[in-house]
Amino acid sequence: MRNLTREQRRDIRAIAAKRDAEIDFSDAAEVLDWSGAEMGKFYRPRKQPVTLRLDADVLAWLKSTGRGYQTRVNFLLRHAMARMQGRPSSARRRSPQRGAAAKG
Repeated sequence: MRNLTREQRRDIRAIAAKRDAEIDFSDAAEVLDWSGAEMGKFYRPRKQPVTLRLDADVLAWLKSTGRGYQTRVNFLLRHAMARMQGRPSSARRRSPQRGAAAKG
């Protein structure tokens, strides 16, 4: 991510200081159809490094689909977490693609 200029930082502080009612949205069209929205495109949860022991066959399976196996582990665990909490897992959120530039 590139560094912001002083002017950009000043503008961000000025907007952040406003109450919602003071912001003029009249030139922005209201979005009614969110079917094409992508979860996680801009928001990235904070990551925490951990040591994890996995069965050798599970690790081999995760690595067999290419780079980014740690990202796939996170995806699978997030899906399981959502199901156990009774929340539907988003159908729009997909597992990282094979050969993606994900950390792995």
